[in-house]
Amino acid sequence: MNVDGVNNGIVLDHIQAGKSMEIYRILRLDKLTCSVAVIQNAVSEKYGKKDIIKIDENIDINLDVLGYIDPNITVNRVIDGKLSKKEHLELPEVVTDIIKCKNPRCITSVEQEIVHKFRLADREKRIYRCIYCDAEHK
Repeated sequence: MNVDGVNNGIVLDHIQAGKSMEIYRILRLDKLTCSVAVIQNAVSEKYGKKDIIKIDENIDINLDVLGYIDPNITVNRVIDGKLSKKEHLELPEVVTDIIKCKNPRCITSVEQEIVHKFRLADREKRIYRCIYCDAEHK
């Protein structure tokens, strides 16, 4: 298989195998007019298998979303065919409008305008809690 490199854009590397389409959907990459390549189940020495997304345009990406989905993702920014910046992600302390509170008694269930906000309660277990009702989201 032959996939061209990115001249000016972003390469999302070390995505957990099978997660690339979720990222594609959440980041709304289908709305872009540039080339986007999704490579699934690529061989990885570190993880066995991984996914890769190549975006041939420099766009704004919500790193909190990526960090929440998979904190092992590496964001490589490419300019003129050369790596200009490499960012390693981690679980964000707070996530806003990424996940929704499922507690029917939470204020977010009644007031539709309120943003869903969660804080990281346990980094090891990847547990987030709603800032309004303290409901747990794994």
